[in-house]
Amino acid sequence: MGKKDQKGEGRVEAVLQLLRKQAPLTVKQEKFCNNACVERFLRAKGDSVKKASKHLRACLSWRESIGTEHLIADEFSAELAEGVAYLAGHDEELRPVMIFRIKQDYQKFHSQKLFTRLLVFTLEVAIQTMARTVEQFVLLFDAGFFRSASAFTNLLLAALKIVAEYYPGRLHKAFVIDPPSLFSYLWKGVRPFLELSPATMVVSSLDFEESLEFNDFSTYPRASSLRFDPSSIPSAGKIGSCSSSRFSFTVSHHFDSLKPWYLTLTDTSGSKVGPTSPSPSLLGPALISPLNARSLSFASPAARTPRGSIYGGTASRPAKKSLFASTPLPERTKYGNNDGVSINHPRTPRPSFLQSPALFFRKECHVSKTDKSRESFLPFLKFYRRPYDEMIYRSKMRPPLGGLISIVSPQLKRRHMSVSQRF
Repeated sequence: MGKKDQKGEGRVEAVLQLLRKQAPLTVKQEKFCNNACVERFLRAKGDSVKKASKHLRACLSWRESIGTEHLIADEFSAELAEGVAYLAGHDEELRPVMIFRIKQDYQKFHSQKLFTRLLVFTLEVAIQTMARTVEQFVLLFDAGFFRSASAFTNLLLAALKIVAEYYPGRLHKAFVIDPPSLFSYLWKGVRPFLELSPATMVVSSLDFEESLEFNDFSTYPRASSLRFDPSSIPSAGKIGSCSSSRFSFTVSHHFDSLKPWYLTLTDTSGSKVGPTSPSPSLLGPALISPLNARSLSFASPAARTPRGSIYGGTASRPAKKSLFASTPLPERTKYGNNDGVSINHPRTPRPSFLQSPALFFRKECHVSKTDKSRESFLPFLKFYRRPYDEMIYRSKMRPPLGGLISIVSPQLKRRHMSVSQRF
């Protein structure tokens, strides 16, 4: 391990020496080209010192042309107010999670350079909040505001190209949420030529509407209003009678009952319903129960017959043959001297030792791309559903990115107040 560390440090020093030979580095460039930064460029170029130094020099010149040292929040006041691009928070491993909710009309009224500056500003804010042990971040691209698949593809490719070229080794995962319908076809054609395609996944928010992992709808008024509120239903047992005034519909509060409702007759007239015999084998008006209130064609054989005999008759009077064929019943078996009747239910076949040959070729660890993307997006679902707060996002900015508000110290503010109070 010591020899590897020495080799790594030697390569870092070699890259820095090549950079200083080409042109002297400024103080801010020296601060940017620390050991961790040079190591990321070395890993991106396969530990090649010449390629890493050339790539790092190109990155420094690009940052100077963009003006990353002069980016402040005052330049993007409209974007910050609408929540176009912002830092949503940090995941369990302290990686910053950024969300980009850019509308399709944004590119019509803004140049590509302004979008690049906004992207770099958001990345720099996230990098400033990183801990020393954290090097990567997560990007969430919400494409729900796009109708054109080609327009969103151009925007996505431009963003991923900037991250790959000038922030190597920084991206942990990138998720494209709710893209247009034709985006999948364009993505299949572009993906092989994209360096960060293995870390980019496409997900749909509709797959997480009823997610049990994040079901806190009380925080979101729109989502909670669409949920069913059981408290709005009256607790009365009887709901009411129908228009014919012959039946009343009653709800049972016992969840283990066969039916959660049963019917009762409000009119006891036998001429309207049928004979009012007290025999349990006949359907009288006062004997409608969950067993005989339902259709006999879907009832079990035991429910279609009286309780005296399974075969539709008693010991003294056999049952008459019905006009309609009923469900065949299993044979009777008697055990010992017991007079009771029991039914032999078919046994569940035991699993065979010799299984199908296809099981030997089945991959147990095989997971589809959709399931894999869904499982990867679950830890970041809360950031996607969390509402945007401009003040919270501005509080995470450090000077000079935070603008004039973050540059002015609290001491100067208090002193200004004390001086103004004198007059």
